Amino acid sequence: MFTGIVTDVGRVRAVRDTNRDRRFEIETGFDLSTIDLGASISNAGVCLTVVEKGESWFAVEVSGETLSLTTLSEWTPGRRVNLERAARVGDELGGHIVSGHVDGLGEVVSVEAEGGSHRVVIRAPRPLHRFIAPKGSITVEGVSLTVNEVEDDLFGINLIPHTWDVTTLGELKPGTRVNLEIDMLARYLARWRETA
Repeated sequence: MFTGIVTDVGRVRAVRDTNRDRRFEIETGFDLSTIDLGASISNAGVCLTVVEKGESWFAVEVSGETLSLTTLSEWTPGRRVNLERAARVGDELGGHIVSGHVDGLGEVVSVEAEGGSHRVVIRAPRPLHRFIAPKGSITVEGVSLTVNEVEDDLFGINLIPHTWDVTTLGELKPGTRVNLEIDMLARYLARWRETA
């Protein structure tokens, strides 16, 4: 589990296809002596397992299924990536409960400066859009955010200067595809309604 509070922005240092799928090496400022092999790290909102590590990098292997459902299929060396280590019992829950299981790919429609902040409008894929509610939580590229408004399959978020500066969201432009994870409570409520 994660909280959607990004604690480092890493950089893809290598990408290679393997017999099993695709391997990424990610440069990070994390103290890797405190990260075990097998640990989970959120990479742009995707929960991935550390399979190898060096002094300033870790490696993950990604299945074809994950590549087909996330932005990871677009990753090349040099790409910046929002990173978060898994939450531990007793950690502050600054964002919301995030599983690291991407529900779909959104597309940025517009980015506009609004005072010191930025207003971003994203198109959610159907039928995922039904689970996004005003003032609810959503994870975009691994960042916990509050939904401002919803109109059909479009939703708006406001990025304060801090979030704009310390995550990769400051690089968003119209047409950018982003990993989306809906609020876990919305997912379970929808499932309950289907079976009730």
